Amino acid sequence: MINITFPDGNVRQYESGVSSMDVAKSISEGLAKKILVAELNGEVVDLSRPITTDSTIKLITWEDAVGKNTFWHSSAHLMAEAVESVFPGVKFWVGPALDNGFYYDMDLGDRQMTEEDLALLENKMAELAKLNNNYIREEISKKDAVSYFFEKNDEYKLDLLQNLADGGITFYKQGNFTDLCRGPHIPHTGHIKAIKLTNIAGAYWKGDEKNKQLTRVYGVTFPNAKLLEEHLLMLEEAKKRDHRKLGKELSIYTMNDDIGPGLILWMPNGTIIIEELEKLAKETEEAAGYKRVVTPHIAKENLYITSGHLPYYADSMYPPMELDGTKYYLKAMNCPHHHKIFDAEPHSYKDMPLRLAEYGTCYRYEQSGELFGLMRVRCLHMNDAHIYCSKEQFAEEFKAVNAMYLKYFKIFGIEKYVMRLSLHDPEKLGQKYVNEPALWLETEDLVRKVLIETGVPFVEVKGEGAFYGPKIDVQIWSAIGREFTLATNQVDFAQPRSFGLSFTNQHNEQEIPLIIHRAPLGTHERFIGFLLEHFAGKLPMWLAPVQAKILPISDKFMDYCVDIKQKMKARGIRVEIDDRSEKIGKKIRDTELLKVPYMLVVGEKEMAEHGVSLRMQGKGDQGLIQVDSLISGMVDLIQNRR
Repeated sequence: MINITFPDGNVRQYESGVSSMDVAKSISEGLAKKILVAELNGEVVDLSRPITTDSTIKLITWEDAVGKNTFWHSSAHLMAEAVESVFPGVKFWVGPALDNGFYYDMDLGDRQMTEEDLALLENKMAELAKLNNNYIREEISKKDAVSYFFEKNDEYKLDLLQNLADGGITFYKQGNFTDLCRGPHIPHTGHIKAIKLTNIAGAYWKGDEKNKQLTRVYGVTFPNAKLLEEHLLMLEEAKKRDHRKLGKELSIYTMNDDIGPGLILWMPNGTIIIEELEKLAKETEEAAGYKRVVTPHIAKENLYITSGHLPYYADSMYPPMELDGTKYYLKAMNCPHHHKIFDAEPHSYKDMPLRLAEYGTCYRYEQSGELFGLMRVRCLHMNDAHIYCSKEQFAEEFKAVNAMYLKYFKIFGIEKYVMRLSLHDPEKLGQKYVNEPALWLETEDLVRKVLIETGVPFVEVKGEGAFYGPKIDVQIWSAIGREFTLATNQVDFAQPRSFGLSFTNQHNEQEIPLIIHRAPLGTHERFIGFLLEHFAGKLPMWLAPVQAKILPISDKFMDYCVDIKQKMKARGIRVEIDDRSEKIGKKIRDTELLKVPYMLVVGEKEMAEHGVSLRMQGKGDQGLIQVDSLISGMVDLIQNRR
């Protein structure tokens, strides 16, 4: 008998060789019908995999992110089977799961896939899914794997096999389709009930434009039709909320080929949003004891060699410029500069923690294919800060940073979020990560304990830490359920050592500080992109570039409108007058399209009663209101950031 431990700590005994599916059936037939995959001793495995030793188990359903990932990866295989039946002789490269669906890259030879083919493939996938074919795992020797794909004349899978070691190669089969894959997969195709192939794109083999361009087909599937319908509605809403579309319509930002890709030009409206965000952050950081600094945009090569960024991060940095025989780099991060400020003066325990903050401009050479609106850019403005503290101070400082995140979530109406605790991969120490195994474990444990104590939702992810220490990636969801990576919160034990940073502790000894890298508002670029989509361009009053627009019915009311404008501006309200010779209906419609929160219509009655007729964005006519009362209400909203 073996002991199986469940997530709640409950332990049950089973015969050796029992499968995860058997375990699920022993609990209930209903559960057995819902589970898709299992996490066994921390490894995600097929439900049919035999369990022969004492183990921990988590039975995973569609509701788990891992469940969705496995479901969509399995769906990619089903799509490949459908493609192979419609396009005989097709060759496949890779078909991974995405955050919302999957894709498969394929070589169709001299054939072209059309939108009409997508509908045909959807029907074929549905037909194959109903066969309830099992996903069958088969361990195979490298020799046999090579032989199989050599006979198929499939150079793409043969290329993949070159980098795989004998003894660890697996095939997965379902129906008439066989693929090289490490898995895992869902039990059978019958789980796939709703299918939508979304689009066709081109993708160079291995991402290299020198290679052949393959056909990439994207799709998404669900365990029932209702979920698909909801997803498609969300996509339609997402199109309306696309920050690239809204950014242009609302004159937030622009880009220009003469400037360069990924380099944002902030227009006056966008600059107002930036300044309001900076004001919020500076007020918050001032209250929390941060000190502001300013650093240059470039630095000598040696700085980034010392920090470790050049050895570990060089691909994301702009190439150097040589001046007076010395190489200079555009800064991709602010931290090395802040370390030099810390090191400029001696520090004692009385100075600690020292919190240095900067709205620093950084430059990162993102690949052209990865650039995307405000979300992936090459010039970014970071709400950055570095906290230098002792180990004893770390927990409270990390808690305070998390509390700052929660404050911002409340202000911006972010209701769903999760912290991703990104850990190191022991196998990549000295390559991707600083080779300090004991410090990795120690700092990871420090962060984990703080997250548990504060009660914030978090998940752990192996192999995604920063090169110098563990980090938290803050994942947030917009009003329509789209996931965004907002910011990161990192622990650094490596750079204080490489820079020789220290402070005098209470025992008059030199002690190496820990460093917390944090940016609760991330970058202006990404955060404003998120806000535009989150609010569908209808920003809250305090953040709106134009907070009120005065709409006179005719020019004879212009003097009264100017008087109102002056009163509002004197109270810090951003207000404009629509003085165009247009009918009031058009002025209202145009102002609605610009997402201005308050529209103030002025005519004979309004002027006579010292008021305005108020229309609010998305709420329509609110009736006549006295100017002074209106201004007081607006100021209250602005001051309380609502």
